Amino acid sequence: MILLGLIAKCLALAGVAGLIYQAASALVVKDFMAKPVPAPKRRPPLSVLKPLCGADPGLEAHLIAVLRQGYPELQLVCGVADESDPAVSVVRRVMAQFPEADIELVIDPTRRGSNLKIGNLINMMPAVRHELLVIADSDVAPHDGYLDQVVAPFADSQVGLVTFLYVGKPLQDAASRLGAIGINHGFLPSALVARRMGRADGCFGATMALPAALLRRLGGLEAVADMLADDWVLGALVRKEGLKIAVAPRPVGLTVAESDLQSLFEHEVRWGRTIAAIDRASYMASVITQPVALSLLAVLIGGWHWTPLLAVAIAVRAGVVHVQEKALNLPNGSVVDLLLRDMLSFVVFVTACCGNTVLWRGKRFTVGSDGKLTLLEG
Repeated sequence: MILLGLIAKCLALAGVAGLIYQAASALVVKDFMAKPVPAPKRRPPLSVLKPLCGADPGLEAHLIAVLRQGYPELQLVCGVADESDPAVSVVRRVMAQFPEADIELVIDPTRRGSNLKIGNLINMMPAVRHELLVIADSDVAPHDGYLDQVVAPFADSQVGLVTFLYVGKPLQDAASRLGAIGINHGFLPSALVARRMGRADGCFGATMALPAALLRRLGGLEAVADMLADDWVLGALVRKEGLKIAVAPRPVGLTVAESDLQSLFEHEVRWGRTIAAIDRASYMASVITQPVALSLLAVLIGGWHWTPLLAVAIAVRAGVVHVQEKALNLPNGSVVDLLLRDMLSFVVFVTACCGNTVLWRGKRFTVGSDGKLTLLEG
């Protein structure tokens, strides 16, 4: 009983630390979104690279949003590995709608490394015509001024790579809603808090921009062809060159379309194990970002006298999310969804800490301490 009481006190203490973190995250998100968006000093020619696999929801609208940015010299390069991929018909439909646009469709089945996305991008590189590269996932929904926000930070000669935070825009199903809550009120605030605390290594694969000459100096995309955390490794290579990673002033939208809860769980465990593989200490410490789960455990282990802490944790968490929703211009979410999300996040955290294998596109890999993928089966 004494041991259980001690464990409960430790959980409660961690929960209080989590409440402090939550309050800080609300302030950081609010401050980030309140800062003005700088105008670019120049608008150099750029190529937007879209590696595709399947016709994700909203893909056509996402491609059109890139073309309607009003950017002067823009090339859009789309790549797939198979002629029968449903994304091909979407891209060709966009090409027909914008006959004057500079659009390339690369269809190349050549396998290059374990990371299929990076292999696709490597196949696309010969079609690239401009020296500034913007690598953007298929589910990115560009906002007005997106490309201007890409190029503006390069006015600082010490910036080698520009990356974007992202806000989840879910479909109407429960799995997608829970996935978006995890992004908007888990990932995004934690990334901003980490940067405010001095960590400048955050590089997020939804959108990354860098000069082609720098990429060649780093060894090309081939340098990350076997990495699951290709964005983190690419950012590390840029910083090794003595250059900075800049975060764009506004997050980009990301369409969240999870097929079911199992898919969401496997997706997030893959993320978690990737982060744990490359920075386990930080990932383990991130448990304090979950005060509701920690307080609930304190109640279950230590008894009902910890219930007031749980009530405070739920109230603070709901209040923080409301502040973040307002700052990010998001609709008000359900408290029930939020509590389910927090429980799911804790289960994902525990699961991710207990292994190093991941499922990705039907294949099972192990993730090494450097983020390198090794195929086990599939």
